[in-house]
Amino acid sequence: MSSPFSLLAFATFFLVSMTREVGAQLSSDFYSSSCPSALSIINDAVTSAVSSEARMGASLLRLHFHDCFVNAIQGCDGSVLLSDTANFTGEQTAFPNVNSLRGFDVIGNIKSQLEKQCPGTVSCADIVAVAARDSVVALGGTSWTVQLGRRDSTAASLTDANNNLPSPFSDLSTLTSAFSRKGFSADELVVLSGAHTIGRARCRFFRARIFNDTNIDSSFASSAQQNCPSVGGDDNLESLDSVTSDTFDNQYFQNLVNLKGLLHSDQQLFNNGSADSQVQSYSQDSNTFLDDFGKAMIKMGNLSPLTGTDGQIRLECSKVNAS
Repeated sequence: MSSPFSLLAFATFFLVSMTREVGAQLSSDFYSSSCPSALSIINDAVTSAVSSEARMGASLLRLHFHDCFVNAIQGCDGSVLLSDTANFTGEQTAFPNVNSLRGFDVIGNIKSQLEKQCPGTVSCADIVAVAARDSVVALGGTSWTVQLGRRDSTAASLTDANNNLPSPFSDLSTLTSAFSRKGFSADELVVLSGAHTIGRARCRFFRARIFNDTNIDSSFASSAQQNCPSVGGDDNLESLDSVTSDTFDNQYFQNLVNLKGLLHSDQQLFNNGSADSQVQSYSQDSNTFLDDFGKAMIKMGNLSPLTGTDGQIRLECSKVNAS
């Protein structure tokens, strides 16, 4: 009879082997044979979309984050792309997403092109992941190697989207806990928050900060109040980085040091707390921030993807394939 130690050793080996096998299913050259033009098709479409509207770059990056960060079991699975139907409620009407997430048309256009070129081959989840990277590059930021081979979910969760996506009203401890549940360190929370160096926010998400917070530059608050009054204007937009709003750089961290973070959750990263030194460092060293951001995005893109025969390759990103 095998000893308990032998059984434990075998079980450990089996689990490690299985982990390696699953991880190996994602690779940077996943479509090199099945759809060699996939990455160029995505890049051309993203570059064109961002050229037409710089804000779209931030929207596509945010779409990837809101896809990956939702489910505890499934992560980067394209679930956020599923539209509501009479019999199905997806994630798009969750509080962090409703009237806020954008870029669905860009992803849909890319998918249509890929279906013509390589039918039933490239997943919507992979399109979102690559589009996020290409958006950052289009706005002058860093590049990273996107691992490919994700498959698409056939389900979505409104509840998980409401519960798991970080709130713009959160304090540092809440943000740290939210990221920790996904396996991210406090340092990775800070670097991924640097995505707010591009994009816009709606007045309803920062009104409380510019009128009530005390850790805010007074002139910055007064300027923002002109576009976001105490009553009304909920959907008025303000740049998350008012200095270089459409350039992916480290200005976001410089803004935090100067108490000019737009969201309450942003300024929490520099508020006499544990993240102050990292924010200070990134504010002075753009190259380190960009390098760390690329690494963190690779990790985020690997959050519990569906691979192998799990899920499906959706023919349209907004709906599950017909049975």
